[in-house]
Amino acid sequence: MLHLLTDPQAWANLLTLTALEIVLGIDNVIFLSIVTGRLPAHQQPLARYIGLGLAAAMRVLLLLSISWIMGLTAIAFTVLGEAISWRDLVLLGGGLFLLVKGTLEIHHMTEGEGEGEGEGGSGASKRGMGFAAAIAQIVLLDIVFSLDSVITAVGMSQDLPVMITAVLIAVGVMLLAAKPIGTFIREHPTLKMLALSFLLLVGVALIADGLHFHVPRGYLYFAIAFSAGVECLNLIAARGRRRRAAAARGEG
Repeated sequence: MLHLLTDPQAWANLLTLTALEIVLGIDNVIFLSIVTGRLPAHQQPLARYIGLGLAAAMRVLLLLSISWIMGLTAIAFTVLGEAISWRDLVLLGGGLFLLVKGTLEIHHMTEGEGEGEGEGGSGASKRGMGFAAAIAQIVLLDIVFSLDSVITAVGMSQDLPVMITAVLIAVGVMLLAAKPIGTFIREHPTLKMLALSFLLLVGVALIADGLHFHVPRGYLYFAIAFSAGVECLNLIAARGRRRRAAAARGEG
């Protein structure tokens, strides 16, 4: 670990890998924000801490089991002449889960919001989620995102202390970003819809990776960043219209 303080190459590797891990962690943060947003307000901070704590623990444990990780990329069996590894199965399962989860959340936003409202507000409870169910979903996706993150880290560096340091820094950034991102998404339903669309894109990308069709994540990040930028301009314009309308009413 001491060489990290004196070796410029180690610092360069750490900065590069940390930046990449933070970018890869965007998926994790968005999913975490959406899932914890379905919990009661007093349970959300604990769910975030548990979710990101498990994400950090899984990443470190996987890095300490590099030989096992590399074994996951070995061929497990073949289907119609196509080699399938255990990593492919994990990516396929995670992708399908994201597609199902994203679709259900979109349904709750567009169709489920009014369910039960005519029965004394019971619809709010239907839209809620149990704490254990939320943690189970977070753990399931943590496994997929952690595996993807660790394989990327191993491909970029063979220095275990550098990889562990980069992962811990990235998870720390995710922890700081999770609450403001979750609050912002909850306050702006259109941005939540964009976030859910992003999860659907990530699900498709994971399935494609599992089927050996690699989709560069940069395309996905650019698409969602561009859409989010357009929506932010819409929000700014809407805020300006409300202010002008309020000023006009005041003058009247």
